[in-house]
Amino acid sequence: MRERVLSGMRPTGALHLGHYHGALKNWVQLQHQYDCFFVVADWHALTTADNRAAHLEHHVYDMVVDWLAAGVDPDKATLFIQSRLPEHAELFTLLAMSTPLSWLERTPAYKDRLSQGQDAESTSYGFLGYPLLQAADILVYRAGWVPVGEDQAPHVELTREVARRFNHLYGQDGRSAPLVEPQLLLTDTARLPGLDGQKMSKSLGNSIAMRDEPEAVRDKVRRMPTDPQRVHRTDAGEPSRCPVWPLHQLYTAEDERQALAQGCRTAGIGCLDCKQPLIEAIVREQAPWRERAQAVLDNPRQVHWMVELGCERARTVARQTLKEVREVMGLSYG
Repeated sequence: MRERVLSGMRPTGALHLGHYHGALKNWVQLQHQYDCFFVVADWHALTTADNRAAHLEHHVYDMVVDWLAAGVDPDKATLFIQSRLPEHAELFTLLAMSTPLSWLERTPAYKDRLSQGQDAESTSYGFLGYPLLQAADILVYRAGWVPVGEDQAPHVELTREVARRFNHLYGQDGRSAPLVEPQLLLTDTARLPGLDGQKMSKSLGNSIAMRDEPEAVRDKVRRMPTDPQRVHRTDAGEPSRCPVWPLHQLYTAEDERQALAQGCRTAGIGCLDCKQPLIEAIVREQAPWRERAQAVLDNPRQVHWMVELGCERARTVARQTLKEVREVMGLSYG
């Protein structure tokens, strides 16, 4: 059997290029090497008030369409929705009985929220506890590996600590430890800049959606700010000062990039001339995504069926884990 990988995303609707290069690109590769479980973490979307969406169901399936468009294959990976499996909530509750409160209070997200002026009373129990729910998401499937970037490594380490403590408490008297400590699978997660040079984010309004039409891509890239010191077309510029340049470093071949840099520094080309190859590269990358997405959208029941099958696959694994957890905790009656 192949080793298992667990990863997921909160449903926020259609995904952007940052999601693809930060996660989905790796998922597509991992599904050929591991037994991959990819979860739509819809409960996690409710942990902060700004993410409570009236159209959550639409966001869920819109995101799954983007997964499929990127090349995630439901025949190779298990795609499922967190809230469809109450086993996540049960394991979360059982793990809460042995997880110290201080472990959750020290997580970066919680400390950042308090440092931003949010007092403890305005922070929900769900937000405080979401790292433990995330741990339950991983542990209920006995995932051996969790692919993350370095900034997410503390979440995996917390999951390992939670599993280690639980196994120490309940894996005694000759009983086998029911929870698997997952390993960190550091992946290449490109930090894609947005249209304003900051990290690409839908909330900042600086993103290019994976399925944006070519006309939308052209308009967005053409409006991007450039080197602030290049005021006139005849002024020489410096690529390192330009918010467009990091996108060129990802999308443009080295030889063409050097030619563009030379043209910028000598004022041999204008900013729109520099942006055109980038526009073409993004549109070219998006073409197969739009084609695959359209095939799914033409048969909308197909994506629901794919997710239904994934939920059933996931449920089989989750139920077995909970059965063993209940047994070692003395909760198997009758």
